[in-house]
Amino acid sequence: MAGLLDGRIALVTGAGSGIGEAIAIAMAQAGARIVSVDINVGAAVRVAKAVAGDAVGIACDVTDRDACDALAARVRNEIGPIGVLVNNAGIIRRAKVTDASTRRYWDETLAVNLDGPYNMITAFLDQLRETKGAIINIGSIQSFVALPNSAAYTTSKGGIRMLTAHLAMELGAMGIRVNAIGPGFTATPLNADARQNAEYMANFTGRVPLGRIGSPEDIAGPAVFLASDMASYITGVTLPVDGGYLVR
Repeated sequence: MAGLLDGRIALVTGAGSGIGEAIAIAMAQAGARIVSVDINVGAAVRVAKAVAGDAVGIACDVTDRDACDALAARVRNEIGPIGVLVNNAGIIRRAKVTDASTRRYWDETLAVNLDGPYNMITAFLDQLRETKGAIINIGSIQSFVALPNSAAYTTSKGGIRMLTAHLAMELGAMGIRVNAIGPGFTATPLNADARQNAEYMANFTGRVPLGRIGSPEDIAGPAVFLASDMASYITGVTLPVDGGYLVR
């Protein structure tokens, strides 16, 4: 992948761990200058140091519209206009709709998983128009199917799929491509508890034709591809990266 993103500035949210960290590393290896963004400044800076070069780590709460606008101004002034925006920051809260916690989980999940990408896209839109850049939203297989006890998460990721489609239609005339990736079950800190449940994992992987769960690196390669000129005629797509889960 070396050279695919030479000369571009790529900003990745939720870059402090998991899929976001893997994407930041892969895009750096492809030649991009990385802006590592995470709500945890220590994690953001750690990843920036790990990718080396002239990467920068910055803290930002993507649910805060003013903070996203301030981040965009800082990046433009101190680094330059971005050419790639990866909206990866996300959370998952599991509960039945009958549980008392559901309303709070709904608000928290939609704020991070759907409002967050919208806040970042609107904050960086002028820069992406200037560079004719690429937006990559991280969805889920739950952009396509509902799974138990996750009404808020499923709704947020379904929303990402439709936001991606709409923005591809609206922003194409500006030269901006908008795509999404729908990871299957991928080993990240967000699902560490689930991965300790042997019965659940056996049932899940039994439905995956490739017979395993994904790694963050499995998601990073497609992200680099979608950000690069190799995908110059691809927009509006939510690409499942799920080991074949959705074909069953």
